[in-house]
Order: sequence, then structure tokens, then C-alpha cells
Amino acid sequence: MIMLESEAHINGHPVLTYTYSIYRGDTSALNKLNNSEKLLLPDKKNNPGYLGYVTFEQPGKVFNYIADGDNELSYDEVVDVIEEINHFRDSPQLWAI
Repeated sequence: MIMLESEAHINGHPVLTYTYSIYRGDTSALNKLNNSEKLLLPDKKNNPGYLGYVTFEQPGKVFNYIADGDNELSYDEVVDVIEEINHFRDSPQLWAI
């Protein structure tokens, strides 16, 4: 499960950074989402399904994966996540619910 976070940073120039938190798509993470309980809190590291986050500095070009919790993705899983995020970012027709 991938949750979008966006932040605007201003250091003389406006920059938009896209950050995606990654969670294992298990029942506990889905239940928290279904119960309207925010996953994107400062204590998200305590969520057992939290796997870190990916930040795109230049979409499709420059990104970072940070294993920020107790669990982490393998190299191949990181590549798969980035490819999937890029696919959705590049395909607005998929955004419709």
C-alpha cells in the first residue's frame, strides 16, 4: 500500500518534493485506513506494516528510498515500487476512482 505525501520547500526557490510512504498491504494497515485513522503520523514508524518511504526529487530521474522503520524492502522490491509509482504518475487516466 502506497500513501502519497507532498511537501513544498522554499529555500529561495519553490521546490515540490513528492514523498510516498510504503506499508505492507496486510489487514492491520488496511483496517487503520478503513477506520479513518491516519497512517501518516509522526509515529508511523510504530506501525508494524510500515516499510519506509520513497522521495522523488525529479520525477522519473532522482529518487531516494529510506527504510525508516523496523522492516525494509529489498532492492528488487524498491525497483518494483518505483516503477509502479512512475506508471501511475505517468498515466492520469488511472487516477479516476
